[in-house]
Amino acid sequence: MTVKYTIKGFDELSAVDIYHILRARSQVFVIEQQCLYQDIDELDFDCMHLVAHMDQTLVGYCRIIPPAVGGNGTNPNPRIGRVLVLPDNRHQGVAREIMVRAIKYCHSKYGKKPIQIAAQTYLIHFYQSLGFEPLGQPYDEDGLEHIDMILNVAKRKKVPVPALAKEVTVKGVLSNLLLFLVAIGIIGLLYLLI
Repeated sequence: MTVKYTIKGFDELSAVDIYHILRARSQVFVIEQQCLYQDIDELDFDCMHLVAHMDQTLVGYCRIIPPAVGGNGTNPNPRIGRVLVLPDNRHQGVAREIMVRAIKYCHSKYGKKPIQIAAQTYLIHFYQSLGFEPLGQPYDEDGLEHIDMILNVAKRKKVPVPALAKEVTVKGVLSNLLLFLVAIGIIGLLYLLI
């Protein structure tokens, strides 16, 4: 079956969408992980919500938090949070695809800003496989061990080509072309003489 991924702002979500998102978050983060905390927060209004559906059924989700939203409003980087895949749909690549799409969205919307996550430590290798690096030490959040992680955009270094190398390259191409034309001319003359 095909998984369909959509990204919408809070105001674009229907009441049914919001119900299913909050139900899935409660199922995974509160019931499954036995963690009593206030999942619904004011951030949802300002976030983008990436939802994975299979045949109209929500199977995975994450939210993308814009820079300077939440906390004291000074974080300059986008964040990805509340990443989940429902139990029956795990180990099928849905989580990886959710993260790849969320990262792509962040890069297209916010440019080369680093992307941050607060990962549960048992998932550190999964996030490292996507390029995230640990930032600091693990900490307890609502009874679960987390670690902050960051995905920096790799800066490609331009290696300057010396002017002499450019000249040599152009001269080399022209010399090779001239040799080729001379060879063709000689072959043509030999053909006419035989």
